Amino acid sequence: MRYRALIATILAVCLGFLTACSDGADMAKSTKPLTYEEIRNTGLANNCPQLKETSRGSIALESGAEYVITSMCLQPTNYFVKEEPKNSRQEAEFVAGRVLTRLTSSLDQISGPIKTGKDGVLTFTETDGIDFQPITILLPGGEEVPFLFTIKGLVASSDAGMTSINTSTDFQGSFDVPSYRSGAFLDPKGRGVSTGYDNAVALPSAADNYAKTNVKLADTLKKAGKMSLQISKINGDSGEIAGIFESVQPSDTDLGAKEAVDVKVQGIFYGRVEKAS
Repeated sequence: MRYRALIATILAVCLGFLTACSDGADMAKSTKPLTYEEIRNTGLANNCPQLKETSRGSIALESGAEYVITSMCLQPTNYFVKEEPKNSRQEAEFVAGRVLTRLTSSLDQISGPIKTGKDGVLTFTETDGIDFQPITILLPGGEEVPFLFTIKGLVASSDAGMTSINTSTDFQGSFDVPSYRSGAFLDPKGRGVSTGYDNAVALPSAADNYAKTNVKLADTLKKAGKMSLQISKINGDSGEIAGIFESVQPSDTDLGAKEAVDVKVQGIFYGRVEKAS
């Protein structure tokens, strides 16, 4: 009996010790910031900061003051590609796709000024940041669609009569879409924009199918993308904003060799509104 009582006492002490250690570890995890080793290869670095669901309020805009949005982050969550219908009587529709690219799809450190017009229209202009990411989408039929997710040069405006930024503030505008590949890229036959061969056939042909593949283009499509930003959460004390976005932009054209298709991207965003220094 004595041995049983001693064993039970030892087990109780050990279980209590293990419980205390595990609780401490959980508390440490919830309070300490993650290290590089804890983040590496987990995909957490691709996540944008977010505000609590209960974050509500507004950011008052002083008359004559200049403001900027800084630390803006856009994280895609859903991808769609516009496909032509098989039946001519049907309209083209967006089909959901699966992203093939590793978790490096978010845009980060986006910044730009906010200007207030005479009629109370707020205009945000993107000027700096990591504002493009190459992404490839896999469609249900097996087709792969590459595109350059970007908001380069975005100019987005709100409705009129805005004296503050609140959960009713929505921005809509257009942006430039650069080429998926640079002018120095060479295709499998050594053809490029600034380097490589002019053509890869015995005799150059005037046919369209040869001209598109021989004459490479790496142009930036001006205002070819459309985007809307809908603010749904605000921390008025810190100036933080968060919400959802949706953009529609053309896909890669393989340096002009094929026609672009429309790609729709939906996701969440985060940013900070500050006074311009």
